[in-house]
Amino acid sequence: MSLEIVVCVKQVPASTRVRLNAATNTIIREGIEMMLNPFDAYALEAALRIKTSMGGRVTVISMGIPSAAEILRFALGLGADRAVLLSDKRFAGADTLATAYSLAAAVRKLGTWDLIFCGRQAVDGDTAQVGPSLAQKLGIPHLTAVSRLEFLSPQRILCEKMTDEGYQEVAMELPALLTVVMEINTPRFLSLEGYLETLGAVVEIWGADDLDLDPSRIGYDGSATWVMSTAAAERCKNGKEIDGSPQEVAAKILETLTQQGWQSLTSEDRHE
Repeated sequence: MSLEIVVCVKQVPASTRVRLNAATNTIIREGIEMMLNPFDAYALEAALRIKTSMGGRVTVISMGIPSAAEILRFALGLGADRAVLLSDKRFAGADTLATAYSLAAAVRKLGTWDLIFCGRQAVDGDTAQVGPSLAQKLGIPHLTAVSRLEFLSPQRILCEKMTDEGYQEVAMELPALLTVVMEINTPRFLSLEGYLETLGAVVEIWGADDLDLDPSRIGYDGSATWVMSTAAAERCKNGKEIDGSPQEVAAKILETLTQQGWQSLTSEDRHE
């Protein structure tokens, strides 16, 4: 059995100190240190383990500025077989909907695929929307927050999904898309041999014209959502340490909040 696996990865800022475009309120990605989105490292590891155990080919795809090719070379060094970067000024400022539209066109251009992996979310946006949106545009089933995966047959998988209440087991037919959480595995390190392979690794560059995209559905102008404003969270420098039993600490917190104007709920309020 040989599986065609696609992994969607993203380059994100390696620091919380970022600059924003004054016109679009989006992150300026040029000129800052970048890294592979942490959740995507687990998605890539999941794909590579399947390749090792069952055979197949792993293709990594990303959309971003030219420097994003570095994380794709890193993926090739870890064991991926092919890397494609969607890079075009017309992609700039894309929201999750426009990003999923462009990625779906790229996946279709690859031809056949059995399984698509995404990290649950990107740490620079935390929307967790691209994976499910991509699956919807491809017309395939998807499952989010996957923490365990096993094959029941060559075209059927059993997944463990994290929920707020615990875990849920779901069986799915392929092709399918999975977004994974960090509990699914431990990503491998880049070996010296792998690093040397990255030096000459070839990353394919696809622009908007290569994908036959509708210009009105890509980039900032094709986005359905926009960032209207941003603000840094204010830090409180007047912290206070409270000692005592849990009941005493709770009482002191309630007293402090009441002094600051907060109103406590009565039993009647809680049942309304």
